Amino acid sequence: MDREIIKRIYDVAIERKGANPETSYVASLYKKGEDKILEKVGEEAIETILAHKSGDKEQIVYETADLWFHSIVALAQKEIDVIEVLQELDHRFGKTGIRDEQKEPE
Repeated sequence: MDREIIKRIYDVAIERKGANPETSYVASLYKKGEDKILEKVGEEAIETILAHKSGDKEQIVYETADLWFHSIVALAQKEIDVIEVLQELDHRFGKTGIRDEQKEPE
């Protein structure tokens, strides 16, 4: 399996900005604009949640792939390289995610 697939998909998404919207799904999303791209991300997020709730492993994998794909297209639309997101994940790796909250005296 190619572990660089996320970067490859991103590179193709960038390349498709200049493609014919009649022959490229990604180009057709770009032509419809940011709102349509974000709508697709939202749709796929909901479908991913529903798949998780159903417990169907194949459907969870399928819908998560759709969510990641459309999220990558959204990043490409803003020309935010997936490497930046991967670096952010790397930065977070190993941290608990729990922040100490300082309460102000009452």
